[in-house]
Amino acid sequence: MNQQIIRLSQRLGYQFQQPKHLEEALTHRSAAACNNERLEFLGDGVLNFIIGAELFRREPSLNEGELSRLRATLVREETLAEIGRSLELGEYLTMGSGELKTGGFQRSSILADAVEAVFGAAYLDGGFEACRDLVLRLYQERLENLPDPQTLKDPKTRLQEYLQSRQLPLPEYDLVSSKGKAHDQTFTVECRVYTDNVKKTDGQSKSRRKAEQAAALAMIKSLGVK
Repeated sequence: MNQQIIRLSQRLGYQFQQPKHLEEALTHRSAAACNNERLEFLGDGVLNFIIGAELFRREPSLNEGELSRLRATLVREETLAEIGRSLELGEYLTMGSGELKTGGFQRSSILADAVEAVFGAAYLDGGFEACRDLVLRLYQERLENLPDPQTLKDPKTRLQEYLQSRQLPLPEYDLVSSKGKAHDQTFTVECRVYTDNVKKTDGQSKSRRKAEQAAALAMIKSLGVK
């Protein structure tokens, strides 16, 4: 077993019985035909189940939608990439020269995929319980500090529900401008709500949908929605 595998196993807190599983999990498709894509697929499925089951156990008062939002934020690319960085996983990846030159070992999508592949490798190597222990160990702090599910709703949904609860008209969104070339546009969207008077907020983004979300979030803050 090489020293890199030993060091990473220590970081993970799991000793692989068959190090080849971990080696495969750390091999990007740019480096070899035998890479971590299949393990990523396996790890994604196991991770979703383990996190879903743990949330179900920990949060008996939450409904299906709230549990789904919590799980989504825990298994999303951004969270997985954070876990990968905390493990310094990029240092252990085997990649093709092209990916190395472009900094692929730091890319969130590659780190997230590798973390899922490691979970898949642990499942193959030690079975479900070993994989579950690994996932819950790496997610321990996040599971003990879960956000309020209401804050995980997208801003447009939160704003709409707030207005509906007060029997007010739904918000209106209008495209104010779109600037830049077709492949690199910036959209500005205005959000209007009708309370005791008309309130307006703007949002900008590279996509119209995200600009609407930004405008809705600005309106939520303007209205003091909790």
